[in-house]
Amino acid sequence: MIRAVVIVVASVAAAGAVSATGRQPPRLTASSPDLERRDQPATLDDVRILERAAALLEDESVWNRNDDRECEDDEATGKRSLFCALQKACIQVLGTYDHRRVALQEVRFAVEDATRGQAFEHRLRDFNNLPTTRLSDIKAVLQTATERVKARVKK
Repeated sequence: MIRAVVIVVASVAAAGAVSATGRQPPRLTASSPDLERRDQPATLDDVRILERAAALLEDESVWNRNDDRECEDDEATGKRSLFCALQKACIQVLGTYDHRRVALQEVRFAVEDATRGQAFEHRLRDFNNLPTTRLSDIKAVLQTATERVKARVKK
């Protein structure tokens, strides 16, 4: 009971925070509906992330088709899943991993479109691990995402 009160008090205090402009900063959480918007502003870094991820998955010899979303062991073997290639590319481009970055979200949307909205617990992992998924399918969703991001950057 006391814990619930502390959480509520902390949430109310955080909700009252304002920026120097007098406005409350946007609060995006992992479950925020805004993260699932397909029209989020994209940057050249998003294009670079997608192009780097595609380069990391250049052929079958470097693709891990059994993703567990643990990327350290992928680095040791030199074989990366779609998720781990995107994670590595994000770190190489930005210096840090941003799980809900526009580039990564756009790949998730491309997966949804390619699988006609099939429900996945983790879109990147589960698409990578489908028995029917081929490296050409992985490359196709990366290409689709790249084209979409490039079109938004041009605007």
